[in-house]
Amino acid sequence: MKLKFTKMQGCGNDYIYLDCRKSGVPENIAVLCQDLCPRHLAVGADGIICICAPETEGAHATMRMFNADGSEGNMCGNGIRCVAQWLHTHEPALAEISPLQIDTRAGRKVLFYKEAGVWQVDMGKYSTMAADLPAVGLGEGPLVNVPLTVQDAYWQISCVSMGNPHCVTIVPEVAHLPLEKIGPNFERHPAFPQQVNTEFIQLVDDTHLKMRVWERGSGETWACGTGTCAAVAAMVEQGICQLDTDVQVELLGGMLTIRVMPDHTVWMTGPAKIVFEGTVEQ
Repeated sequence: MKLKFTKMQGCGNDYIYLDCRKSGVPENIAVLCQDLCPRHLAVGADGIICICAPETEGAHATMRMFNADGSEGNMCGNGIRCVAQWLHTHEPALAEISPLQIDTRAGRKVLFYKEAGVWQVDMGKYSTMAADLPAVGLGEGPLVNVPLTVQDAYWQISCVSMGNPHCVTIVPEVAHLPLEKIGPNFERHPAFPQQVNTEFIQLVDDTHLKMRVWERGSGETWACGTGTCAAVAAMVEQGICQLDTDVQVELLGGMLTIRVMPDHTVWMTGPAKIVFEGTVEQ
């Protein structure tokens, strides 16, 4: 059987996109992730995103995202921009509609077309409370600038939920960080019973950050939309970045613009691009 797909990327965070609006999510989605996502051996991707029929009245579609290991995540900031771009490109009835309303496991997200290949997303409100991540053994929260011991090393972290759990820490520089060694120890730390995405932040100034990210279920990725939002939220909570101000976050795959509003709502603006379309034998 041939499976049609679209390869897309947002700031280098690349996924395989499947049109599941009529068929629903494939029953073998975990196997598909493990078969299709390995780089050099298959299509190669950070995971698979299924574009499904809307689940709530007024929505235009639903996004279901699956990591490279087959586990399901609640939300993907770069992925949802790509879903909007896919609908804008492939669905004539939606080509002129802005905003688009897309259901996710973290609630409905609203996306505004800014210019060709660029979308702004209302990512909703963030939380630093332990129950919302979840996190255990660190107190109830707010979990801002709290200590965490990881493999006998001491870190100061801030924990932020953006629908997905995030652990944010400041480092002197990101370029030479041994993420392959450090990342898995954060991901599987006992403090995070559902595992955690970890963002390592280098401060350039109060409107410019550099970031590398280790995502649960996928390892290091070139970008993470929810993680970028969590990082800026954590910097705002620490008084490093300002409310209602655009912050540029430099990732391995490009730049995202994040703005944290006084009500804890986070806005993200960034690119979404179709790389190629194809079929694979299943």
